[in-house]
Amino acid sequence: MRFKNKTLNTAKQITAIAVGLLLNVMAWQFFILPHHITGGGATGIAVITYYATDGAIPVSATYLAINIILLLIAFKIVDKQFTLRTILGVGFMTLWFAIPMNDIFEHIFGEKFPIFDPFMSVIIAGVVEGFGMAIAFTNNGSTGGSDIIAKIINQYKDITLGRALIFIDVVIICSSIFVPESTIESLVYGLLFMIIAYESMDIYINGIRQSVQFFIYTKKPDEIAEAISSQAHRGVTVLTGEGWYSKSEIKIVTVLVRKQESSHIFAIIKSIDRQAFISQIPAIGVYGEGFDSLRK
Repeated sequence: MRFKNKTLNTAKQITAIAVGLLLNVMAWQFFILPHHITGGGATGIAVITYYATDGAIPVSATYLAINIILLLIAFKIVDKQFTLRTILGVGFMTLWFAIPMNDIFEHIFGEKFPIFDPFMSVIIAGVVEGFGMAIAFTNNGSTGGSDIIAKIINQYKDITLGRALIFIDVVIICSSIFVPESTIESLVYGLLFMIIAYESMDIYINGIRQSVQFFIYTKKPDEIAEAISSQAHRGVTVLTGEGWYSKSEIKIVTVLVRKQESSHIFAIIKSIDRQAFISQIPAIGVYGEGFDSLRK
């Protein structure tokens, strides 16, 4: 049974990674490539190569080649789990880039995908890519490229992964200025695309992972603890304290839940003790059963 559940969970994660990376590639093919704009990571380098060769070298080929080289370099440096996730992500990205999505759209709908103005395209692409990357990352996915480089840098230098990624992406985007037909305007659009994508990804990830902690001061701690445990299916801890003014012993019910579960917890408390004193505080980084898993 445990093996079956693990297999099912793995299948769900792989499907989510595939869908997330598909959204990523759709953002590039439908909104970024038509405007000669680039972005960061291995995809950015592959796109610059595509522009420089007038489309003679497809994005998928360059993207795959870059990641194979990086994986061979980093094979003995990064952990095996990261390597396997990266190979999976690179495989999906290469496959999706190899599919001519604009041609498929035209074949299905009888007309080309509409081309928006550059500013609108960058905003839409940034949101779509950020959303797609968030789906992939929250399911233990990786796209390789600058992720691998950042991992190597982080291994030897006291630089966070986030800072390393941003530095690498900015360098890649700025290098696009040397490509024929590239302009300062397209460079700025590329930087804007990167910022929107990162911000969108953070909003999504922080939104689904945000947790809150309740401290409930009540005269009916046992009833509330039992109700939260049985109805909300969350672990509850009852702390023993002393009221400084009254000098009497009190019991404090504390529980950690996802932010979207807060209304349910309030409803449970209200149904048992309307006079309860409740403190709700945000909790960043909650790991363990029912929340996020600890990662290397």
